[in-house]
Amino acid sequence: MTLHAFGPDILRLTDELAAISETPGALTRVYLSPEQRRASDLVLGWMKDAGMSAGLDAVGNVVGRYEGERPGAPALMLGSHLDTVRDAGRYDGMLGVVVPILCVKALAREGRRLPFAIEVVGFADEEGVRFQSTLIGSRAVAGTIDPKVVLLKDANGISLGDAMRAFGLDPDAIAKAARRREDVLAYVEIHIEQGPVLEARGLALGIVTSIAGAARLQVELAGMAGHAGTVPMNLRQDALAGAAECVLAVERRCKDIDGLVGTVGKIEALPGAINVIPGAVRFTMDIRAGTDSVRRAAVADILKVIDDIAARRKLGAKVVKLHENDCAACAPWLMDQIGRAVTGEGVRRFDLPSGAGHDGMAMIALADIGMLFVRCKAGISHNPAEAITLEDAEIGARALLRFIRNFQPRNAKRAA
Repeated sequence: MTLHAFGPDILRLTDELAAISETPGALTRVYLSPEQRRASDLVLGWMKDAGMSAGLDAVGNVVGRYEGERPGAPALMLGSHLDTVRDAGRYDGMLGVVVPILCVKALAREGRRLPFAIEVVGFADEEGVRFQSTLIGSRAVAGTIDPKVVLLKDANGISLGDAMRAFGLDPDAIAKAARRREDVLAYVEIHIEQGPVLEARGLALGIVTSIAGAARLQVELAGMAGHAGTVPMNLRQDALAGAAECVLAVERRCKDIDGLVGTVGKIEALPGAINVIPGAVRFTMDIRAGTDSVRRAAVADILKVIDDIAARRKLGAKVVKLHENDCAACAPWLMDQIGRAVTGEGVRRFDLPSGAGHDGMAMIALADIGMLFVRCKAGISHNPAEAITLEDAEIGARALLRFIRNFQPRNAKRAA
């Protein structure tokens, strides 16, 4: 196999992407923003330079295609997302777009075509920061997106449909992004681990077994605002005090069960004055587990406790489900091929689950999925301190290229 020096290019390209942000000095890039447009244009240029045809699909995903030996052949799909959380790191998502592009570029440099096509996708929205609905890009490709998603509004009251129009997309054409199952052989993603397991074991790479299921909910508690100095403690309907109990209930329910995690990541108290008892509170809950039954039981228990707290404190309670995904198991046949690529690069095979969500959770409705993790420093992610080494970037790209070169569709016979 021809050797390619991937590492320096990976770090350079991810740095270029990370420079595109709505907030100077902190990486933030959300769906259908001017920053997304700039990032998409940059990635489209890289794809074309790598020998791919490239363009935007109906929801704004960046899609590049490298034809196989026979034009129009089914494709091995590789990719990840280009949007970020607020004040993000530079590798989450972006690594999984940059590395496949460089792998295709290596094949094109050799003039090599494979028995299948390769498609690289930079999904436009995985994080769901702007419209609070995750996996819009991959759900559209998988054909499972709810058409009502266009009615969602951002914090400024702009609907997703109107934002699409302003971006140059047609919200009535979302369905055109969907792919046919027979045209996609598999979906594989390379991603930073976002956890400390690989680092603790001294391993650069890991093969993902499954992606944990997740539920995101928004809770609204309604009490009675009042003067902080005149309403006695025993007569208050303090929505924030009730929310504080709810937050601790989430922690209490999730902390002692292996693989179950619960997070309240956003909370807002109204009217938000120093001398006013909060009359209303909104907060989010993110509940995840490696087993769907464990997650569902936790959500049900937490909701019951919230109802009990609200009743005892004479608060109104309203819960809205923002997002829910079941666990997504990686296909054993893909894990085996990724595993052979990893060991071929001299790294011991190690399998581990993903506690974080990924586009594969949506893509599994279209094709079998596989994931390759790359070690990251201290397991830090969704944070400016997110970091990988040049050496790990290099070996991750070499393993992915080895996987691509030797990829066999599920029902294909391996050469002797």
